[in-house]
Amino acid sequence: MVTINRKIREFSDLDLAFRKNTFTNDITKKLDEEAIKASVKHLILTKNYERPFHPEIGCQIHSLLFENFTPTIKIAMEKTIYETIEKFEPRARILDINVTDSSDINGLNVSITFQIGNIDQPVTVNTVLTRAR
Repeated sequence: MVTINRKIREFSDLDLAFRKNTFTNDITKKLDEEAIKASVKHLILTKNYERPFHPEIGCQIHSLLFENFTPTIKIAMEKTIYETIEKFEPRARILDINVTDSSDINGLNVSITFQIGNIDQPVTVNTVLTRAR
């Protein structure tokens, strides 16, 4: 009988809330799905030139927030989000992006569905974009 050892890849990032792990007294980590969800959300919320020493990291969607929400602007927003995630988050393979108008809160609802390499089920991140965070 042949046994196959397959190494399952684990993704981890720091929790940006900087909470302390009660057992290790270290900063908590986000693992796999939660790590990539946080990364995707932070990429969309980051404007270019916000990250020191990496002005290229960020999403241009903030420049489109004051535009009238037309089908053309919706497509441009979805394309901008797609290009940002495709460029800066190689762990996520995008399946769907949906931007909807939420004029009652003066913002946009963004839903991003993607697949992670070692997880079969799709993952969805929902966030609200407003002009002032």
